[in-house]
Amino acid sequence: ALDAALELGLPCGGWCPCGRLAEDGPIEPRYPLRETPSADYAQRTEWNVRDSDGTLAFCHGRPKGGTAYTIEVARRLGKALLVLDLEREPDPGILARWVQQHGIATLNVAGPRESQRPGMYAQVKRFLFAALQ
Repeated sequence: ALDAALELGLPCGGWCPCGRLAEDGPIEPRYPLRETPSADYAQRTEWNVRDSDGTLAFCHGRPKGGTAYTIEVARRLGKALLVLDLEREPDPGILARWVQQHGIATLNVAGPRESQRPGMYAQVKRFLFAALQ
């Protein structure tokens, strides 16, 4: 989502774990993210949900792991939530309609890591380009 936003010239940001941690090493400085006090991924998830107007969660089938946790946090905080199963090839127009319906100015995007779901990065990026252009 960050790559799509940057390539489309859209403002983006959010939170990352202390130390700019990611499973494949430190997060590059080109991504405008602020560090949470903790290296715990759960804090990053909670703060990104908290600080957004709504969350878009991508999944393949039933949400698992961190994606399921993000959905749980969004529901607990009463935030707008759109879960899209990419196995069903959703219409990109659904995102624009949902954003407008809920008055979303700051969107949090979540989903499985590429290492857990190979091909997810490219699929999400294609969807976001189609939805946001």
